[in-house]
Amino acid sequence: MFTKRLREPIRRGEIDCTVRIWQSARVKVGNRYAMEGGAVEVLRIRQIELADITPALARRSGFAGVVDLLKVAKHGPGQAVYLIDFRFHPAE
Repeated sequence: MFTKRLREPIRRGEIDCTVRIWQSARVKVGNRYAMEGGAVEVLRIRQIELADITPALARRSGFAGVVDLLKVAKHGPGQAVYLIDFRFHPAE
């Protein structure tokens, strides 16, 4: 789900969103997705444009810049850009 270098900052709450380029949304609001040490709960999904991906959004997502983010965000032949807000829940 997330590249290895992003997992610890996500667990610490430093990263609370991600950008994905898919054919259609692959996660649902309210669902929790397992991750090492707990789960990520999807709070909101919205479709955005590539032009909406700013350097600030890239940094908020855990990347050095837009190009760095785009190298990881594209999955398969998809062209729809999604901004996904989430919260990490530690395992109980």
